[in-house]
Amino acid sequence: MPLVRIDLIEGRQANDIRAIADAIHNAIVATYGIPVRDRFQVVTEHPASMIIAEDAGLGFERSNGVVMIQVFTQRGRTDETKQRLYAAISDALAEVGVAGEDVFIGYVENGPQDWSFGFGRAQYLTGELGVPAA
Repeated sequence: MPLVRIDLIEGRQANDIRAIADAIHNAIVATYGIPVRDRFQVVTEHPASMIIAEDAGLGFERSNGVVMIQVFTQRGRTDETKQRLYAAISDALAEVGVAGEDVFIGYVENGPQDWSFGFGRAQYLTGELGVPAA
């Protein structure tokens, strides 16, 4: 069950923002095999001056169409699986008009003790939810 933060420069139409969020979610579902309704996303728009995304020395320029994605999920997936996810997200975003150089992904792992889905309980620890397989 990933929690996904999506940061964008303001100015996109609502349907374009939804297409970006859907593309990211669909890539995660396809790659990780999670249920379709296991969806937790926060989309935030920022003024252009509030997102700084340079090339990290790779020799390309990003546009104002940059999509910065943070995926918070439980540890246990292989590096190869993560690479497949990154490629799937990039491919899915290309289908909705986001250039490859404008896709930035940060991946953060944690454990079952780090999630509460409501009521102040860690449902993976209490047994209310089964810990998802990696």
